[in-house]
Amino acid sequence: MNNATAARENHSAMVDPRAGKYLTFFLSSEEYGVEILKVQEIIGRMPITPVPLTSKYIRGVINLRGKIHPIMDLNVKFGMNPTEITDETGIIVIKTASLMMGIMVDKVSEVVNMASGDIADTPSFGSDVDTEYLLGVGKTGGRIRLLLDIEKVITASDIINLKKATVKEIIQTEA
Repeated sequence: MNNATAARENHSAMVDPRAGKYLTFFLSSEEYGVEILKVQEIIGRMPITPVPLTSKYIRGVINLRGKIHPIMDLNVKFGMNPTEITDETGIIVIKTASLMMGIMVDKVSEVVNMASGDIADTPSFGSDVDTEYLLGVGKTGGRIRLLLDIEKVITASDIINLKKATVKEIIQTEA
């Protein structure tokens, strides 16, 4: 094996699997990012039908081109005030391994490319703070963005609640 081949193999072994494109958005005044490969589409404001007896962070469901999708308010999920509906409010339709859903955000920002050197590990906040849902902290353009592992943001109980909300709406629509 020559030196060039060895250098390429060492470099590829050091590439951070978190590197790639992220859709960034704001919740309150903080900027977050989610892997672009998880994003199905971005839509603006649209009517959300509330579904009773679901978690507070489940805003309801939308009918998007004939399909019912549950909507999660990430502000509420993260313990902040509910998203205030403005002209900048957006819904990011996410496809996870187990379902397709929308996440409501204050404002969609941009798509950024995060190289390996742009992503730092999540700092420790002590044993009583769970940061399992963070892939890391992105540092580009002088800005800090919290990179979400959307599969971990949406827990098993969330999936049950989201699916219940969708089923309730489909039953009500068909009645």
